[in-house]
Amino acid sequence: MIEIKNLEFAYPGGKPVLEGITLEVPGGALLCLAGINGSGKSSLLSLLAGLLSPSKGNIRVGTDESPGQEKSLRRTCGLLLQDVDLQILGATVEEDLLLGIDPKDKNVRTKALDIARNFELDALLNRPVQTLSWGQKKKLCLAATLAQAPKVLLLDEPLSGLDYPGILEMRSILAENRIQGLTQVIAAHDLEPVADLADLLAVLHQGQITLFGPPKDVLGKVKEFGVRPPCAWSKDKGIMPWE
Repeated sequence: MIEIKNLEFAYPGGKPVLEGITLEVPGGALLCLAGINGSGKSSLLSLLAGLLSPSKGNIRVGTDESPGQEKSLRRTCGLLLQDVDLQILGATVEEDLLLGIDPKDKNVRTKALDIARNFELDALLNRPVQTLSWGQKKKLCLAATLAQAPKVLLLDEPLSGLDYPGILEMRSILAENRIQGLTQVIAAHDLEPVADLADLLAVLHQGQITLFGPPKDVLGKVKEFGVRPPCAWSKDKGIMPWE
């Protein structure tokens, strides 16, 4: 589903923030992209989402390629930003949820409202967005993204800023997406609440992929690159469900 070959990216006038990135993610898999702050995780998600173009190399998601088909990539991949306040554009929950939907398409509108109900947002549809909690804002942005029916879901630190019930709820959503066969890429610097959900784990360090593979094959080496392994792993209990 996702194929990246020899990817390099630099912001205008700057040094490369990503170099030599090569990896493949099969359809329906959940890839956890780990690394310390500044390692290039958000830049890689933006490239996958078609918001940026590679300086060298290429990205293929399904039949869409970058450079060249960034507009198609933006339809294929849905991105949940870490700072959801940058993603909310509507004045009310309903307005934001339906912003990217053709108002004449009743089927898509119904699907979007169904997602809102599943996320327990249906009672908040008329609420001004500024009155929502951080967790409610994250769910709104995720619901609006899923309403566009992306083939790939990209999530930048989706658990940051959430309380314990919020983390459990977000994990449940990610797990259900995985069951439904949606390809997902999660950027995270804390592996504790996500390692058990991942099919693949990639560690970015100074703009390069230093580790890549199933979590059981990678977790033993993540400390070398500033990433803390889950407590259960550190206590020789393997990868345990987080709860």
